Amino acid sequence: QVQLVESGGGLVQAGGSLRLSCAPSGRTFSKYAMGWFRRAPGKEREFVAAISRSGGITDYTESVKGRFTISRDGAKNTVYLQMNSLKPEDTAVYYCAARTAWGTTPYDYWGQGTQVTVFS
Repeated sequence: QVQLVESGGGLVQAGGSLRLSCAPSGRTFSKYAMGWFRRAPGKEREFVAAISRSGGITDYTESVKGRFTISRDGAKNTVYLQMNSLKPEDTAVYYCAARTAWGTTPYDYWGQGTQVTVFS
């Protein structure tokens, strides 16, 4: 069982930046490909970004390309989502997720989420 704990959410003005962090429990961090998702009020959960186990492959939803960066630090057992040039439409609860392989493998573990609110 892997427990995921997100942090770093908050209230930010449009154009600002936030960095989300996700720290999986245990010492098996390197075994998991990681992802970030978000759910805006009244909307379905959507994919934001993903990173492979090695960190060598990343993927982003179109709306965040060029603004968000996903990365992982094996020494700190942490995955990050650096969010720049934030827009009000980025307002959502952001969730960290883990899966055992890249590709179409479903995510097995989910965090509780962290709120990001962007005001104009």
